[in-house]
Amino acid sequence: MANIKELLAQNLKKHRKRLGITQPELAESAGLSTNYLGMIEVAKNFPTADVLERLAKALGIKSNELFSVSDSPEIAMEQLQMAILGKLDQKLVNIDQVIECAVKKAIEENCGNKR
Repeated sequence: MANIKELLAQNLKKHRKRLGITQPELAESAGLSTNYLGMIEVAKNFPTADVLERLAKALGIKSNELFSVSDSPEIAMEQLQMAILGKLDQKLVNIDQVIECAVKKAIEENCGNKR
């Protein structure tokens, strides 16, 4: 079993990647330096309780989730599915925005031709 620093490092990285954010993005959100966050993620540093709370808040989880042991395969599969669905939802939003812009541009061009 991993020691507490390694467990935190694994869970921190897992939750950050689940959200699809980089170390610099998480560090900024939690008010930390990227270097310090990187040291936590490789189990070289261990944060204070205040930093743990800020990291958990930035990740949208409870502080104790930073120390949970491996999930069951069913829970892991569900988390993977949720992460995939989240990425797909974001792609659909981007596609909707592109279509909306194209439609607006076509309408503007057609309205300009009718004058």
